[in-house]
Amino acid sequence: MTTIQCHELHQQLLRLRDQLKALLRNSAERVQPVDLDKPIGRLSRMDEMQQQSMAKANRRAIEQRVVQIEAALLRISRAEYGVCVACEEEIGPGRLKARPEAPFCLNCQAEREASR
Repeated sequence: MTTIQCHELHQQLLRLRDQLKALLRNSAERVQPVDLDKPIGRLSRMDEMQQQSMAKANRRAIEQRVVQIEAALLRISRAEYGVCVACEEEIGPGRLKARPEAPFCLNCQAEREASR
């Protein structure tokens, strides 16, 4: 990977981290407990609880992605970015462009997913 590519991906990671953190701030209200004393119908309350559950799941996924981005930024600072943390082969530039926080090459990622 060239220095220019690494710099571009670093900038992309910083922007993505900022966007995801903004999403987390904006979604904080949607994960608050459902007020059971609120005078709404039973189905509306169930719908509200389901929406809260989905918001919590989305929030966990975003939080996990922020952790992965932070790890990628750390790998950049250690000059280890772009190398698979499992097999130590280079991660393809197409994969990094699509998912800049990716810690694994496509083969290792496929193996991890198949073993689940």
